[in-house]
Amino acid sequence: MFGFSEEQIATFGLSFGVGAFMLYMVFIIVQLARESKAGRFGTFILLLGLGFGLVGYAAKGVIKYFLGGLEH
Repeated sequence: MFGFSEEQIATFGLSFGVGAFMLYMVFIIVQLARESKAGRFGTFILLLGLGFGLVGYAAKGVIKYFLGGLEH
């Protein structure tokens, strides 16, 4: 499709698509904090609790890069 292989499209989707989705999830968490009037500490707790999985996913990529490099 448009001169790209299936592997290139999948790599692009996994890197940029998942990253964009993670940023959208942070936006949703911040909106939740605003609507519930959580305050600074409550917003921090929401970002910490709900965003912990996002941090783990990002850390997995960094650890994978430093231990063995990215596989192409």
